[in-house]
Amino acid sequence: MAINSFIANLKENFRRGDIVTQLLYINVGMFILTALTGIVLILFRLPPVPWLNWLELPAWIEAFIRQPWSLLTYMFMHAGVFHLLFNMLWLYWFGRLFLNFFSARHLRGLYILGGLCGGLLYILAYNVFPYFSDAVYSSYLLGASASVLAIVVATAVREPEYTVQFMFIGAVRLKYVALFMVALDLLFMTSENAGGHIAHLGGALAGWWFASGLSCGHDVTKWINAVFDFLGGKWKPAPRKPKMNVHYSDKQKDYDYNARKKQRSDEIDRILDKLRKSGYGSLTEEEKKSLFDASKK
Repeated sequence: MAINSFIANLKENFRRGDIVTQLLYINVGMFILTALTGIVLILFRLPPVPWLNWLELPAWIEAFIRQPWSLLTYMFMHAGVFHLLFNMLWLYWFGRLFLNFFSARHLRGLYILGGLCGGLLYILAYNVFPYFSDAVYSSYLLGASASVLAIVVATAVREPEYTVQFMFIGAVRLKYVALFMVALDLLFMTSENAGGHIAHLGGALAGWWFASGLSCGHDVTKWINAVFDFLGGKWKPAPRKPKMNVHYSDKQKDYDYNARKKQRSDEIDRILDKLRKSGYGSLTEEEKKSLFDASKK
């Protein structure tokens, strides 16, 4: 009973949590699941590494063709506790900051876009540069770093002068945080973790692409959110119209409902337009609440 209650609480917290909380749950859940599976395989003297490789992103194109899903799954995998902890702390800090300037849907879409761009740049680099020719057949990528860096860079592009506090350093403007992280990845492109640093650069490009495009009215994450909405069941075919026995009272109710629904939709469009042009700080408390409520639906 206690286990059932614990699982029910986890499900409820996940359902009621915002997008940052949900991404944290997914990453931690995947880590625990793969870690426990690895322990079980070791206990039965079965090799755990080949099984995990099916969820990690291979650099070798032929291997990637055999497991294309790894371009998505790798961004939720982590090599160890500290790898997971570091990425989740950055996701929590900058994810919360991101939501001050963009919507929850934007964060969901950018997390995936950053991971996709990071993974594709990793595969491209390992198959183009002769430096990686000896490692391309045995290299695999995992971790949320590319997705997290996309969120960091997008926030920095949107609000470059915004300051964040760092222990022992003090206040630092976001643009310098992003530039430092990108410069660090450029300097370590030939290090032992070269694939990770290359993927970070792909995520950074995705963050810049998203924030720059959105300032011009183009949302590059729109197609990603459309796919997830479809898979999540938000898209439903229109019900067939009854051929007979139409009650006018019900028709009037439908008319009123549709009118109210359109009014709410127009209001959300107005708020999003204001958010895009003037930033999150320009919204009133009522507008923020309306936007938050709409993101939960």
